[in-house]
Amino acid sequence: MNLNPNLNATTAKAKLKCEWPAIAILLLAASVRFAWLSIKPPHFDEGVNGWFVDQMTHSGFYHYDPSNYHGPLHFYILFLAQTLLGRHIWVLRLPLVLVSIATVWLTLRFDRFIGRDAARWAAAAMAVSPGCVFYGRYAIHEYWLVFSLMLCAWGLAGLWQSGERNYLFALWVGVTGAVLTKETYFIHFGCAALAFPCAWLVAKASPAADSSPPAARQWTSRDMLLGALLFFGSILFFYSGGFMDMPGLKGLYQTYGAWFHTGNVGNGHEKSWYYWLKLFGIYEWPSAVGLLAALLCVLPRTTRVFRLIAIYGCGALAAYSIIHYKTPWCIISLDWPFLLLFGAVVAMGCRRFGFPLGLLAGTLLAANLCDAIVLNFVHFTDPTEPYVYVQTFDDVNKLMNPLNKLVALNPGNYQLAGHIVMDSYHPIPWLLGDFPNIGYYEDDNTPQAMDADFLLVEDTRIDEIETGLRDQYFTDSVKLRDAEDTSRLYLSVRKFRVLFPGRKPDFVPKKEIPPLSGTLPVAPPPITHALHSAP
Repeated sequence: MNLNPNLNATTAKAKLKCEWPAIAILLLAASVRFAWLSIKPPHFDEGVNGWFVDQMTHSGFYHYDPSNYHGPLHFYILFLAQTLLGRHIWVLRLPLVLVSIATVWLTLRFDRFIGRDAARWAAAAMAVSPGCVFYGRYAIHEYWLVFSLMLCAWGLAGLWQSGERNYLFALWVGVTGAVLTKETYFIHFGCAALAFPCAWLVAKASPAADSSPPAARQWTSRDMLLGALLFFGSILFFYSGGFMDMPGLKGLYQTYGAWFHTGNVGNGHEKSWYYWLKLFGIYEWPSAVGLLAALLCVLPRTTRVFRLIAIYGCGALAAYSIIHYKTPWCIISLDWPFLLLFGAVVAMGCRRFGFPLGLLAGTLLAANLCDAIVLNFVHFTDPTEPYVYVQTFDDVNKLMNPLNKLVALNPGNYQLAGHIVMDSYHPIPWLLGDFPNIGYYEDDNTPQAMDADFLLVEDTRIDEIETGLRDQYFTDSVKLRDAEDTSRLYLSVRKFRVLFPGRKPDFVPKKEIPPLSGTLPVAPPPITHALHSAP
């Protein structure tokens, strides 16, 4: 036992000095992900996910729908967050912020396989990546898949190098998380499986730097059994809705019928095969460098881990390029292998060329950070930004701000009646989740009584609705998102005049009829919720 306190303090200081770059990277990652987390309105998919969480609150479980292309794990995590912390957009986004920061931390943990400097460069690139930051601040599924895939890779690499049992459990947790998150796991698992024989073939022509056989296993059959029980138990529990919806288990295979159809057709989200390369060129410059570095895997004396990451990354990129249905948030499931390759090639370059190469790489990351800041805090609803996709505009606050002000004056105003006459209205159902008297009218459905305390009506149905209005309203135009036509907002003068003193009504019915009192909207028709996320 070391009884010298001075020596202990010196050792601790030396260790902290050694770790400060990693700490700084994590602090940077946390800063850009936590800052002004509620600055942008809920995205379409965030609204859908929040609506599902609200349904879980009423039913007690999540009913897995195989046509949604998403596993149940994300919904249970959001349900836990919303139950503990309340219904707020930052609450929905908080779990994804945490897991995106954990992914940066996990990248640092790859130091034992690609080297400490390489892992730090890769983690720094992930910390400032515009895509990783942007979608790390969204309440959608993708980051759970990224973390799970990286955990699989970390576990496999550790099993080969040391054979320790903690890597076995990491692998099982990663596989379980991927299967519980998104059906595209089978693409990644398939590419990973093919990477091994491909790396073996490359090694035949170009020997790797490390040709040692896998380490002797330090885990037991009991450990393997525990991992398998974790996997199958989790699949059974979550896909069956906590054993309350056993037919949901069929969705594990039923989903692929719809999945293959949608992936082939595109359903309005079809993109060209080079779409991901285009995004790399616009935003993900370190990943683009890593993609070019992947070509080095065929050179003699490159490491086995480098080759496996390069082959897997290129395989996944090729597979996603073939699928017609493409949405930009899938980029974070594709670029993490190339960020690891970026870190590896920069570390090798710094050893050979010294400071100038490090300065060049640092400048690249600084430019990427500037892009991330502009995208996340300035252009976060700008539809000209490729990452801003199906994003709700600030116009939705023309409805929410007056409602929230009335509720602040009198909580009884949660009972206000509203009509949403639109075919595509998410995230409004989640935003209005605390208002019980809201009717949603799609297609040709029409309220029995047109008047309400507020209405939001899409452009093509304005004449139809105004013909039946008897009350006076303040009006405003609302554009919910880029793909939607402008809608019209109606706020009843009787209810909202306290917020607009001196303002005259914008809509007055042609024939004055005494307004109806106490009219509530009829129950809305069944609502179908189709996610915009990629299959």
